[in-house]
Amino acid sequence: MIEIQAVAPNNQQLDDDLVQQTLTLGLEGKHAGEKVLVLIPDFTRTIPLPQLFRYLVTILHDAKQLDFMVALGTHPPLTAVQLNELVGITADERQTTYQHIGLYNHNWHEPRALTQIATLPQEQIQAIAGERWHPTLGGDVAVSINRRILEYDHVIILGPTFPHEVVGFSGGAKYLFPGISAADMINVTHWLGALAGVRGTIGIKNTPVRDMIHAAATHVATPTTLIALVIVGQGIAGMFIGDYLTAWSAAADLSAQRHIIWVDKPYQRVLSCAPPMYDELWTAGKAMYKLEPALTEGGELIIYAPHLDVVSHTHGKYIYEIGYHVLPYFLQQWDKFKHIPLSVLAHSTHVRGDGRFQDGIEYPRANVSLATRLPAEDCAKLALGYRDPNQIDLTEWQNREDEGILYVPKAGEMLYRVKTEAV
Repeated sequence: MIEIQAVAPNNQQLDDDLVQQTLTLGLEGKHAGEKVLVLIPDFTRTIPLPQLFRYLVTILHDAKQLDFMVALGTHPPLTAVQLNELVGITADERQTTYQHIGLYNHNWHEPRALTQIATLPQEQIQAIAGERWHPTLGGDVAVSINRRILEYDHVIILGPTFPHEVVGFSGGAKYLFPGISAADMINVTHWLGALAGVRGTIGIKNTPVRDMIHAAATHVATPTTLIALVIVGQGIAGMFIGDYLTAWSAAADLSAQRHIIWVDKPYQRVLSCAPPMYDELWTAGKAMYKLEPALTEGGELIIYAPHLDVVSHTHGKYIYEIGYHVLPYFLQQWDKFKHIPLSVLAHSTHVRGDGRFQDGIEYPRANVSLATRLPAEDCAKLALGYRDPNQIDLTEWQNREDEGILYVPKAGEMLYRVKTEAV
């Protein structure tokens, strides 16, 4: 049930007073004397978190204990300085005004930080996957989660909802799985998404991966409230407070209205600019995911990120080993790649896009190039094209839609789709 919501008119945002009022009406006095954990995103999501952090600390002043945890998935942990920056407080405030507030990373890489709460049997996963089922998904999946969640009386999820390449629309229970889960759920959900493909998943509300996440979430005993946000630009266009099913559903519906740009015909060339909040290709790949549905077959997409010099802080070794390839490339040579984590294989196929693999030859649907600080030899090893970012004049790409050329100055959140391919 949605307890309270606020939605701004189209092309507008909620003002600060309404945001604070909505949070107050939805939460004030409801967690008095309780131990509360708030799950929040890291820097790779657009959200006015410093403002919201201060509102929540004030509104939940009567909680017995109030802590915040960054739902990292497998993103790199934040330093103490970065944690302060994330929630918008100074080092002095951390030691004074907010000394009673816990700020934690999800330690996904630390076995002692995790606990298994259930198992999803293979039969259930196969039923959820439906026609997307493939034996490479494996057998039973352990439902393991950060054990801290069991120490609290209530969990509040605070996060935005955008079109998403793995799950359809992000947010909601995704902050539990894979947000604060262990490797098994992370790997299988991402691979299931890869089997469906980005174009068959992104911007679609009901997906097998979302069903799998919700199946796992039923095993979380701690009561949970979701604050689902729809962010447009830097502001909040919608806020829905309620359980993680209905609040997320409403946010996904609004995201479909506010975050999808429908174009008349596909583009031949796209310059997709990944903003600095994506400091590795692992996240900057969103500049590909959100634009591939609007790229014509055989077209060129350039991920322009002159700040970027890392493929992945966590998974770089594996990615350099396998490169970026279409899904059939891996499925038809499974014995060569079965030792690679499924989430890494999924990322590889997402960045490379759809395509075929026949008679040992790969036929990608899109030509993907990197205009980053990664050298040409690295791009070749990764099986991606290379563009010198210093040789790209952004002004030459602007206002050329009529020529089949698209310039996207901040890619990664708005999804582009062709009207004739509406789903």
